[in-house]
Amino acid sequence: MQAKAEAKHMRISPRKMKPIADLVRGKNVKEAQAILKFTPRKGAEIFLKVLNSAVANAENNHHLDVESLYVKEIYANQGPTMKRWNAGSMGRANPVLKRSSHVGVVVAERE
Repeated sequence: MQAKAEAKHMRISPRKMKPIADLVRGKNVKEAQAILKFTPRKGAEIFLKVLNSAVANAENNHHLDVESLYVKEIYANQGPTMKRWNAGSMGRANPVLKRSSHVGVVVAERE
């Protein structure tokens, strides 16, 4: 049995999120929470919130044992990109792409 949680339209690019996801993929939930808590990056804070939500879903909705949970899947996919413009030299416009992420965590019981 597994439980999942998602956070969509997070204003951070997936390129900054993916290395943080690699740190905790496959780890025990308690160990993953400790790693994310002490990783000094904005993405770690977002992943920690989503992980805690997935653990709460597992405990309350699926009646799983929290002690035997591990991070089965963790991902940060590309969300919608906001397109903005900056003034460039000689009257030109330079594009600014503000990227966003869809973040998800799936936790499951270890047999």
